[in-house]
Amino acid sequence: MSTVSASMTNFSTFRLMGFPGLEQYYPWISVPFSLVYALVFLGNCMVLHVIRTEPTLHQPMFYFLAFLSCTDLCIGLSTVHTVLGILWGISEEIHLDACISQSYFIHSLSLTESGVLLAMAFDRFTAICNPLRYNTILTNGRVIQLIVTIVMRSTLVFPPIIRLKLFIYCHPHILSHSFCLHQDLLRLACSDIRFNSYYALALVIFTLLLDSVLILISYIFILHTVLAIASPEERLKSLQTCVSHLCAVLVFYIPIIGLTMVHRFGKHLSPLVHVLMGNIYILFPPLMNPVIYSVKTQQIRSRMKKWFSLKYL
Repeated sequence: MSTVSASMTNFSTFRLMGFPGLEQYYPWISVPFSLVYALVFLGNCMVLHVIRTEPTLHQPMFYFLAFLSCTDLCIGLSTVHTVLGILWGISEEIHLDACISQSYFIHSLSLTESGVLLAMAFDRFTAICNPLRYNTILTNGRVIQLIVTIVMRSTLVFPPIIRLKLFIYCHPHILSHSFCLHQDLLRLACSDIRFNSYYALALVIFTLLLDSVLILISYIFILHTVLAIASPEERLKSLQTCVSHLCAVLVFYIPIIGLTMVHRFGKHLSPLVHVLMGNIYILFPPLMNPVIYSVKTQQIRSRMKKWFSLKYL
């Protein structure tokens, strides 16, 4: 018994499942995934460049957008090496310490993104419901305070993540995704995981769920204010300033809900479905956010058009 326990305790490498049943197609699958990661990095870097170089975009709304792009870049960087490592045939294994680190970054960055979307909702609420006090409420100092608070809140994932290092893993050391998630490692543990399970549930309720409820409440007030505007043109103009943010909220929360539903109720589904939902959860928001804000935000769209026109004169 002691030999078995020792072997379980010392086992420090896990195998990432990748895309089960599609191993022979990995060279072909790697092409769209490489393209998606390239677009994630290029798109978010372009948004950051435009905001940095255009003085008219040095406003709270665009500071939050820049922070959102930084978060999306970090999410891509935290997963690209394992996903493409599998598809390119480099390695399907990951050390426990690296797995725990990746899990921390994925979950903390998800909390960060949710917090940024809530801050952006507050920005839209202030701009529409209290426009005369917008500049006095959302000062540069207040924006920095909000960003620091969001970053500090994301560290709340640390306690359950660090406890993963202490667990004994006696089940087959095969993770069901192309990267490490907290719930995946819990599934393989034979230790007492109640703290992690309860903490994770409480964290989701008091962060992601609470953020989504507060965003919904902010838009109820926004809609109430907009409907009180007499001019239809002014109503439409006010609502158009919220379209980009609403799209970003949907792009973030729908994959999270989908992945949660698959994990909770989709045990009968093919493992490939779990893998695909996991990759959508990781890659869809970072890919779509630059597209949404480039298409729907007039200032960024015009600046990009001007930049490209000068580039190719």
